Amino acid sequence: MSMIRDLRAVVRPSSRVSLRKDASTSYDTTRDPGTPSAVVDCAVYRDGARVPTPTPLTPHEAMRLVRRDGGFVWIGLHEPTEAEFAGIAGEFGLHPLAVEDAVQAHQRPKLERYDDSLFTVFKTIHYVEHDRLTANSEVVETGEVMCFTGRDFFITVRHGGQGSLRALRHRLQDDPELLAKGPSAVLHAIADHVVDGYIAVADAVQDDIDEVETEVFSPGRKGGVSRGVDSARIYQLKREVLEFKRAVAPLLRPMQLLSERPMRLIDPDIQKYFRDVADHLARVQEQVMGFDELLNSILQANLAQASVAQNEDMRKITAWAAIIAVPTMVCGVYGMNFDHMPELHWKYGYPAIMGVTVVLCLGIHRTLKRNGWL
Repeated sequence: MSMIRDLRAVVRPSSRVSLRKDASTSYDTTRDPGTPSAVVDCAVYRDGARVPTPTPLTPHEAMRLVRRDGGFVWIGLHEPTEAEFAGIAGEFGLHPLAVEDAVQAHQRPKLERYDDSLFTVFKTIHYVEHDRLTANSEVVETGEVMCFTGRDFFITVRHGGQGSLRALRHRLQDDPELLAKGPSAVLHAIADHVVDGYIAVADAVQDDIDEVETEVFSPGRKGGVSRGVDSARIYQLKREVLEFKRAVAPLLRPMQLLSERPMRLIDPDIQKYFRDVADHLARVQEQVMGFDELLNSILQANLAQASVAQNEDMRKITAWAAIIAVPTMVCGVYGMNFDHMPELHWKYGYPAIMGVTVVLCLGIHRTLKRNGWL
């Protein structure tokens, strides 16, 4: 089956854009005056091709065409309000709990099955470019894509400034044989697109961690201790990795369910390819868990090095204090106002006392330096 063999090529193009570049794509904002403002695109697909219309369709018009002539409708929305989404939810019979989640956003990745639809939540991750990692650097930016999959409809609700699906829609439209499989093909394409984004972000975050690790364990450290790495930078990177982990880890179970459990709304030819998505997602999860553990080790090593540096400083201060104590003691003794101090009237008293003081100071300095205190 040539369509299945070419599935990866459609949803995973060979010229993948690295997330170290600005890969965001703006939505087409041309809308019908009667279409809710949150609707970015609304189209009917029949036999794998987009049905041409003289004017942009409203969701109601699109669904009427589908019910009359067959096919399925794909509606894309961006941050709809409750009022904007109410009409669409009623038109397609969406479950109120899923509608509430889609409007409010800030949901964890999940898969929920209702009578006539599947509700899937994906968290999109975008790598934020920065010249140098600081204690306030934002490394990853998250968004959300909610998908309603039905027998003859597919609805995407996007939240956040990243994660545009416009380019993906165009790639799918270029493969009618794939789109002919219906809404489940679109769900797989979005899942694969999101996970591919995770892979690119993981590679970029790995570079940041390598940079911090190099600074912490650099062989050019002063006195064998790194003094140029701020622990706040490591902690900030750890917080960003935690945000990444919250997007990746909860999604693994839904992808496994889509790949292993037969579902009425998922085409059998498409279902097996969710296993490929789940495998890639599991690899990213292992990477992110490794990032978390590695950053823990780097942070502990950096704190240990800071403690060692403080100990070295205290040892040096203590050593010099011991050396200075000798002339301080001598000066203190001869600063007392006694009338009968033999050395005060001795001709060689002053050079003798100064010589003894210097010899004692040098002796203490040599001993401390030999023991590594100086």
